[in-house]
Amino acid sequence: MLRFAATRSLQLVPLLLVVSLIVFMIMHALPGDPVALMLQGAEGGVASPERLAELRAQLGLNDPLLLQYGRFVAHALEGDLGMSVRFHEPVTGLITDRFGSTLALAFSGLAVAIVLGVPLGALAATRRNSWIDVASMGLSYIGASMPVYWLALVLILAFSFGLGWFPPAGGGTWQSLVLPAVTLGVSASGLISRLVRSNLIEVFSEDYIRTGRSKGLSEGAILWGHALKNAMMPVVTVMGLQFGAMLAGTVVTETVFSRPGVGRLVVNAILWKDYPLVQGCVLFIAAVYLLVNLLVDVAYAALDPRIVP
Repeated sequence: MLRFAATRSLQLVPLLLVVSLIVFMIMHALPGDPVALMLQGAEGGVASPERLAELRAQLGLNDPLLLQYGRFVAHALEGDLGMSVRFHEPVTGLITDRFGSTLALAFSGLAVAIVLGVPLGALAATRRNSWIDVASMGLSYIGASMPVYWLALVLILAFSFGLGWFPPAGGGTWQSLVLPAVTLGVSASGLISRLVRSNLIEVFSEDYIRTGRSKGLSEGAILWGHALKNAMMPVVTVMGLQFGAMLAGTVVTETVFSRPGVGRLVVNAILWKDYPLVQGCVLFIAAVYLLVNLLVDVAYAALDPRIVP
């Protein structure tokens, strides 16, 4: 198991290097002078030639590209993602201050997806080819296909402005977390419910299920005591991947609900043309996503040692 985890960990290194190279080249591929754009976004005006030269020297943009990239990677390995042009603070600190909010949103969204998706998929599997099955899968397709921003606006109109149950924006309280979590969870629940249904249908055809029925076990006992436990193995993997996707994909949700998370920080950094902050946020999100995938692979190998080579 340790060898499997170590091998998977080493496989992340080239992926992170590719991501860091792409992120690094974004600033240099932009049209125009990136330093002038950054100062215009941060200070709201046309900078003097002296200020441009000062920032260019501060960012090391006068050095060859290969040297700049090597310095960027070396600093990133030390946890230094640069200095924000707008905030004049370390990018790492700005990200860590907001990552807790993003993490709470991702966990809450995953909880909503599990609460909605698992029972819906189990209900569809136990009522296969009935109108309940058709309705359940129809709901799952609708949930998976709804644009996140559209669902977010509908929830705000209905439960904030209409009923007044939850605040339409902000963070810091559990009430402000409900609508963003539902927005994230509904989309993921569609995939989970369809996967639970297909796995349960396959498990229901196994010999031990027929043996349990022949012994007089109720359908509920078979479902919750035997079938669902064995059908959830691939679902757990997908849940982990969905969690990683939620961590990396909270940009729209946090922007619509004005939550102080990493996703909204990325959007604001783009609007402010704070490219060191954009680079740091994108690299951080990519690293977190790859780390979650690694943990999912290791957890799956622990649950099913047969996949370990």
